Amino acid sequence: MSESISENLGCARELVHEAVSKGAEIVCLPELFSTRYFAQSMEKRYFRLAEKESGETTNFLLGLARESKVLIVGGSFYELGEEEKRYNTCLVVDSKGEIAGKYRKIHIPSDPFYWEQFYFSDGNLGYVQVQHEKAKIAPLICYDQWFPEAARANVLAGAEVLFYPTAIGWFEEMKEKESNSRQRWEDAIRSHASLNGVYTVAVNRAWVEGDLNFWGGSFVADPNGEVLYRCAENRAEVAVVEIDLNKVTKSQQSWGFLGNRKPKSYDSLTRVGESKQ
Repeated sequence: MSESISENLGCARELVHEAVSKGAEIVCLPELFSTRYFAQSMEKRYFRLAEKESGETTNFLLGLARESKVLIVGGSFYELGEEEKRYNTCLVVDSKGEIAGKYRKIHIPSDPFYWEQFYFSDGNLGYVQVQHEKAKIAPLICYDQWFPEAARANVLAGAEVLFYPTAIGWFEEMKEKESNSRQRWEDAIRSHASLNGVYTVAVNRAWVEGDLNFWGGSFVADPNGEVLYRCAENRAEVAVVEIDLNKVTKSQQSWGFLGNRKPKSYDSLTRVGESKQ
């Protein structure tokens, strides 16, 4: 990724055009696709990267969707919101170039090289579903992938495809001490597909930035949790994967995970103050 937002947007345009030329009807970009991943350190100078919804990245997405005539899950951008609060925000833009949905990342990490709580407030818009002409989709963002409640909430609202624009990878100590982390990441997102009977799409960065070696390996999992396609780990790649929504219906009906839920037994999950730290 370049230090130049305009260069990064230009790269995104080329990749979207390539996807469209291969027949894509929905295109998803990675998390914070217009900037470098600045949350590796805590520096106030990066606050200047935040832009309002009416800013450059949004206008880029609107124009790109309009010219490409596809629905775009716009990865995420650093949004300057109301009361000077900043958010990690995904815009879903329809093929007419209009905002069809807006999601602000709810689960925010605060870990070495992922100091996002320094930059982002918790999302305050709830979970968002968007009806495409062929499927109902829902965006989540990176760290949300570790919380099964987020996936389930979207599926209960009718989502058939969950998109996870992501920025995740190794730093040296992590690679040495948690060598299974990459597999855990993939397993988590595949489990959301399997346990909810939906498709999941993970779209990750695929290059080295500073001290982080992003894993790449973007993939699509079907309602059985099987990987339909996995991208390269060390370079940008455009993949177009055809999905069959009949498999969503079949999986959900045959396994009964949704219909056999016992919501009253889960009350403790939503009691504020009872979470285990």
